[in-house]
Amino acid sequence: MKNSRFDKSILPSRHVTEGPSRAPHRSYFYAMGITEEEIHQPWVGVATCWNEAAPCNIALNRQAQAVKMGVKKGGGTPREFTTITVTDGIAMGHEGMRSSLPSRDAIADTVELTMRGHCYDALVGIAGCDKSLPGMMMAMVRLNVPSVFIYGGSILPGRLNGRDIVVQDVFEAVGQHSAGKMSDAELAILEKLACPSAGACGGQYTANTMACVSEAIGLALLNSSGAPAPYESRDQFCDATGVAVMNLIEKNIRARDIVTRKALENAARVVAATGGSTNAGLHLPAIANEIGIDFDLFDVCDIFHDTPYFVNLRPGGEYVAKDLYEAGGVPVVLKQLAKAGLLHLDCMTASGRTMGEELDQIRGEPDGKVIYPVSAPITATGGVVGLKGNIAPDGAIVKVAGMAPAQQVFTGPARVYECEEDAFEAVQARSYREGEVLVIRNEGPAGGPGMREMLSTTAALSGQGMGKKVALITDGRFSGATRGFCVGHVGPEAAHGGPIALLKDGDIITIDAIKGEISVALSDAELAARKADWKGPRKTDYATGAVWKYAQLVGPTRFGAVTHPGARAETHVYMDQ
Repeated sequence: MKNSRFDKSILPSRHVTEGPSRAPHRSYFYAMGITEEEIHQPWVGVATCWNEAAPCNIALNRQAQAVKMGVKKGGGTPREFTTITVTDGIAMGHEGMRSSLPSRDAIADTVELTMRGHCYDALVGIAGCDKSLPGMMMAMVRLNVPSVFIYGGSILPGRLNGRDIVVQDVFEAVGQHSAGKMSDAELAILEKLACPSAGACGGQYTANTMACVSEAIGLALLNSSGAPAPYESRDQFCDATGVAVMNLIEKNIRARDIVTRKALENAARVVAATGGSTNAGLHLPAIANEIGIDFDLFDVCDIFHDTPYFVNLRPGGEYVAKDLYEAGGVPVVLKQLAKAGLLHLDCMTASGRTMGEELDQIRGEPDGKVIYPVSAPITATGGVVGLKGNIAPDGAIVKVAGMAPAQQVFTGPARVYECEEDAFEAVQARSYREGEVLVIRNEGPAGGPGMREMLSTTAALSGQGMGKKVALITDGRFSGATRGFCVGHVGPEAAHGGPIALLKDGDIITIDAIKGEISVALSDAELAARKADWKGPRKTDYATGAVWKYAQLVGPTRFGAVTHPGARAETHVYMDQ
């Protein structure tokens, strides 16, 4: 080929572009206006989760065009394609949420299939919603092609009565409304002002948490996740991302050269430091599975435990993603972690330079409002804590960012609900009592099916002023916007006969986030007797289709709720075919 920077003979696209036998394939390319020169260049898949479902996805198509320009500048041939997204904010609080976590794996699967089917040599992934970010990163390391990730950007905050507002305020307003603390008219004004632009939810919820992860893990260029979605400066980052992926092809730096055990540890650090979403405890093990690295919920939580929490973001703090960007963004956070000796600086990044080399160029310092100095953190340990005990032998997770130590220990009688709808109805009717531990079971990955998030329920509790007066545990998940003493990912889940399936009203439960323990005051003999009487998993209405298929395949939450064996069972790597 003409461009001596790249050796086409070792790239997957040779299977569709080179030699006389590929004349039929080339005829298709000419039909799309691709030139002869472009046919023989490296081919880069530019994958987006663009759709019209929600504001987090609506700007991705525009950003893809800037990425493609960067790929062309770097001597490559970009080919844009899209995949699905299920947006949690829209799916929240009803049956649609069962599609959310399965969508993560569907995104990884469909990107893999597109890349394999068309023999693309590298991947740029653009995503903007909670499950699309980890899904895209899972595809990158699964395929092990040169890869660069870029976030679509956060939404701008709304403004009401002199303060910033976000969609979390609207969810919590539903609880205030049901408690008679907010009128219909006030609720209508709030819902119209909370989301004024394109972009993903603005607090340190799952999307922004995983956006921070994309930089810390090395798959995204530093600071590329920060600018809000409406900012045209995002196009400059997109262009640079397209150029960067061509550099990775030239140097043969692949996704697994970047995402190592050390990189996963760096990613967990930034989640803890920013008070990020508990869902990171699900997604980091899933990414690790794609590489064949042992990195489960307990490994993630060990890192959370000894990482200071020093970034003041909602829901536990005061600020939103736009404020973090204006304070210097993720690079300043990473620089502080490095200063404390908590970051692996020898990890490779998407720039082709190490994390240490990248951070040497960062001059920003903590502003003391959004980003505190790591030497004077908000709390000495991370904003997310792992728990273990006789209710959760396979672990559980809770976000404690914004909670005082005295609020991190809770003992009370159980009030058991068999699904989220039952719990939400009880909360709306206020048929629970202060001091109780609300138990929502049968909402795990297999038993739900789909491991729904409980934001409608937790936000209603907060709106009623009860968020810190009760505790809640579930084998399901919580939105990154959840606050209060809410324990998720309890494993094994009820559908697999975990102890959460055996709890009864009145059982005394203790949650101690300081010690990392969760237990019920029952003897081993009593638990064994209840297990012997257990009638098996609750039947669901999902007896066919995609959600049924997911329930048959999905594994334990502790290991990321994955649906295939990962790299441990790998016999060949796509890039080397």
